Amino acid sequence: MTMSKIIFGIDVGGTTCKCGTFSEEGELLRKEEIPTRKDEGGSLILPDISEYIKGVLADMNMTTEDVAGIGMGLPGACLEDGTVNKCINLGWGVFNAANALSELTGIPVKIGNDANMAALGEFWVGGGSEYNSMVMVTIGTGVGGGVIIDGKPLYGFNGAAGEIGHLPLVEGETESCNCGKKGCLEQVASATGIVRTANRMLAESDMPSSLRSVPYISAKVIFDEAKGGDALAIQVTEYVCRYLGKGLACAENQAGWHHKTPSLEQVEQLKEDMAEYRKELA
Repeated sequence: MTMSKIIFGIDVGGTTCKCGTFSEEGELLRKEEIPTRKDEGGSLILPDISEYIKGVLADMNMTTEDVAGIGMGLPGACLEDGTVNKCINLGWGVFNAANALSELTGIPVKIGNDANMAALGEFWVGGGSEYNSMVMVTIGTGVGGGVIIDGKPLYGFNGAAGEIGHLPLVEGETESCNCGKKGCLEQVASATGIVRTANRMLAESDMPSSLRSVPYISAKVIFDEAKGGDALAIQVTEYVCRYLGKGLACAENQAGWHHKTPSLEQVEQLKEDMAEYRKELA
């Protein structure tokens, strides 16, 4: 009996690489994290991933012949031929990252923008599996977007399609985004943008707020305080969500993805959840 092959999925982040081992049917078999060593211009990252994969294969008593392939998501623009068009957060320039990792491991490699890879995962075995086209939005240090059209990821000319975090939506923004523009959605709606917005509102207002006594403000803290009824935290949340809603509306109109009509039970449950949330804020 021929044993099913395994697949490695690697999400390369600025702090850690999240590593998953999957069956060919998409079942998660194991997961670990390894540090993202950005020393020496990020030249250690791929060798570290290669050593991790070799260690997993040894642990599972497998060889490279038992691996169908490696999929790697990167925080930057990627082209279909495996070329990464710079990853500033990793210290990488322009090079073929897929070929480089394949040479280190002896395994076929496909790469893509991390948000596109997340979208592919949802499209394959997650919330998007019932649809032909979809958009996935990732919110973390930045705001990313992965677009699937007719079953295929949308790359664009330079590999940067779907980056809704850089839609210029925020009026009156004076500071520059990491991309060099001003007024990008992620300047407000990312985790770092939410904190920056809160700090700005705290500085511009004398409004009493529990946030003033918090030693370290995070996006989670802001939302927790808003849920607890803090007026300034609610103001921050409403400001952020207004722009996030605009960004999602723009993405919807451009991509034209499918909608799934909610059932009556789902609508009633949403109403109950919103009523309960309002009670908590009252």
